[in-house]
Amino acid sequence: MNQHPVSDFVQHHFRHFNAATLVDAAKEYQKQLVAGNKMMVTLAGAMSTAELGLSLAEMIRQDKIHIITCTGANLEEDLFNLVAHSHYKRIPGYRDLSPQDEQELLEQHFNRVTDTCIPEEEAMRKLEKVLVEEWSGAAQDDRRYFPHEYLYSIIRQGKLEDEYEIDPKDSWLVAAAEKNLPIIVPGWEDSTTANFFAAHCIRQEFSPSIVKSGIEYMIFLADWYQKTAADSGIGFFQIGGGIAGDFPICVVPMLYQDLGQTEIPCWSYFCQISDSTTSFGSYSGAVPNEKITWGKLEIDTPKFVIESDATIVAPLIFAYVLGW
Repeated sequence: MNQHPVSDFVQHHFRHFNAATLVDAAKEYQKQLVAGNKMMVTLAGAMSTAELGLSLAEMIRQDKIHIITCTGANLEEDLFNLVAHSHYKRIPGYRDLSPQDEQELLEQHFNRVTDTCIPEEEAMRKLEKVLVEEWSGAAQDDRRYFPHEYLYSIIRQGKLEDEYEIDPKDSWLVAAAEKNLPIIVPGWEDSTTANFFAAHCIRQEFSPSIVKSGIEYMIFLADWYQKTAADSGIGFFQIGGGIAGDFPICVVPMLYQDLGQTEIPCWSYFCQISDSTTSFGSYSGAVPNEKITWGKLEIDTPKFVIESDATIVAPLIFAYVLGW
């Protein structure tokens, strides 16, 4: 019986173009780990709603990922799916929806992400309730935490365990909480739970200061990078583009150019999965060599760009790295 069906399949069939790059990137990812290097994975788009946790969680458990940077949406949507999976609505024919169809979804309290609708009451408001408890506790104790730390606290206290609708082993955030994995969430303010928080602050229930800022995330990342780079290389595996990728990759030029740490090493590996075509002024569509001019990558850094759908490519690369 074949012990590695997915890995063997992609290695045999994926021989050219983006398919070949996928295999090359996966092999180099493995080499980085064998060499003792660490790996950052960045999550843009709606990877949690796409249920990337089915493979991402195992990558975390097996120490194939050592730090994650994600959007606020990906942070919260993994928990949304965990507690409300049965209430989601899938619309395979979403391209045919009329404006009236979209209005009807809104009136039914469904928020659409491509072919998947997130239920407001069962997912979003359920998480808001326990977050308010966490924010209240922090305010009473005069403490401040990062956005992901509030969610870690909810998971570790089991506050939503009775509400789980999927196997928690398929939740990447549960796996991350168990490992106490460092998470960076730049621009958390652009998320549903942050909108909840802002509304509570407007009502003067909380001070905005109880949630640590993006600047503090960068300070945390700079400290983590310096300590980690002292013993090993650090790779950069980017899913999508935007702030989830651009924010953390800038830690190296900041340390080098702004803090004068000229011995700080660049990222040891770079791979981006993106369907953004190369275009004028686009970060997501910029070729990796452009990052050399910013001091993010070096001439000999292994660099890969896979121009495809991350919901297809990322699970295949993770399966290869896991030996599935």
